[in-house]
Amino acid sequence: MLQNELKGFSRKKPAKRIGRGNGSGKGTFATKGVKGQTARSGGKRRPGFEGGQTPLIRKMPKIGGFTRPDAKNKRNQVINLKDLELHFNDGDTVTKIDLHQKSLIMSVSRPVKLLSLGKISKKLTITLDFASESAKQAIEKAGGSVNTN
Repeated sequence: MLQNELKGFSRKKPAKRIGRGNGSGKGTFATKGVKGQTARSGGKRRPGFEGGQTPLIRKMPKIGGFTRPDAKNKRNQVINLKDLELHFNDGDTVTKIDLHQKSLIMSVSRPVKLLSLGKISKKLTITLDFASESAKQAIEKAGGSVNTN
């Protein structure tokens, strides 16, 4: 068994001693190169320093994109006929509040649009902000009505 394999015996490499004269093997410039900022004492540079060139962090835009304040509230929430078929009974009245209570839409304040994905067989009275023509026809064909604001 070798000495470095014995339990409790660890062989630690001594730390490199820089700048202790030519006899150390790292003398003269002490592994710092010749002249320049990093060869001087205290010549450390902060993180992100790029040698005087404008750093990348300062080139980046300060704000991540721009959205018009009024555009956020105008994005429609979408509801489909198949969702109405699953969650409502024959003869029900459907409003944004009803959709929100059944977790079909995120917010009552944003507009809701009814689209015609799926089939409907229930007679519903629907009051929403928008509805596609094909969705209106499908509701009316099932005996219901659609009111848009």
